[in-house]
Amino acid sequence: MRKLKLQVQISIDGYIADTAGKTDWMVWNWSEDWTWDKELQYDFTELKTSIDTVLLSRKMAKEGFIDHWASVAKKSDDPQAGFARSITAAKKVVFTKTLEKSEWENTLLAKGNLVDEVNALKQQEGKDLIVYGGATFLSSLIEADLIDEYYLFVNPVALGEGIGMFTKKHKLKAEFSHTYACGITVMKLVRP
Repeated sequence: MRKLKLQVQISIDGYIADTAGKTDWMVWNWSEDWTWDKELQYDFTELKTSIDTVLLSRKMAKEGFIDHWASVAKKSDDPQAGFARSITAAKKVVFTKTLEKSEWENTLLAKGNLVDEVNALKQQEGKDLIVYGGATFLSSLIEADLIDEYYLFVNPVALGEGIGMFTKKHKLKAEFSHTYACGITVMKLVRP
């Protein structure tokens, strides 16, 4: 059975955005200037090689995730192009109750029950799945106990308050952590 991996940037106090939904506090926030060090850039790109399907919320897809990476993939001189090409080539599944048809290439819509849809994807042949998304979507997946591996990219900043993805106690087991020169610590956690 395929695993569902969550990759997300967070603050040291566990928030994925500030109270206004902004993420400008991150060491790198999807800008052209890839401010992560080379080792983290490599490890980030390598994680993508273990998956062939990306899960997204409708909101994340509409806010430009798919279009952004498709645009970056066309820039041969961009250091992010390798990752962008792999995201563009991956199958994308957008979870939605409102969209009637996909607006994006290589993208399917999941309109049914979240648990049933994710479990059906896990049963399919292929590499693992990865999810990128906002707090509401991630919280739904976490609460339904659908995430198998958590890759938390912890930024060296405390927000004090903000938008989180954990809405209740959730016990996890740390498998590894590594601190990079740019200040990010990546933690891999799994369900015990």
